[in-house]
Amino acid sequence: MATKLTLSADKQTVELAKRIASEDNISVSKLFKQLLNDFSKKRKKEDPLLERYKTMEISEDIRSLRGILKGKVQEDVDYKDLKWEYLKERHGL
Repeated sequence: MATKLTLSADKQTVELAKRIASEDNISVSKLFKQLLNDFSKKRKKEDPLLERYKTMEISEDIRSLRGILKGKVQEDVDYKDLKWEYLKERHGL
């Protein structure tokens, strides 16, 4: 269910919003929602740990393990399900 929101803006900003919404054949409300979603995605900060791993060199010993389980584990296995099963068993859930 949608909630009403009242915003204040100068006349030029309101006209600009109406024009852009009209050009895209959407309502000003939908335009506002899209702008907020786009803005939110751009603001998300990268995880510094993941960024560190993106540039980290992988040793040859670790690289040699690539593909070691190929054919030993079903291709359609969902590892989240496996993890859940393991945790259920371990903690008696």
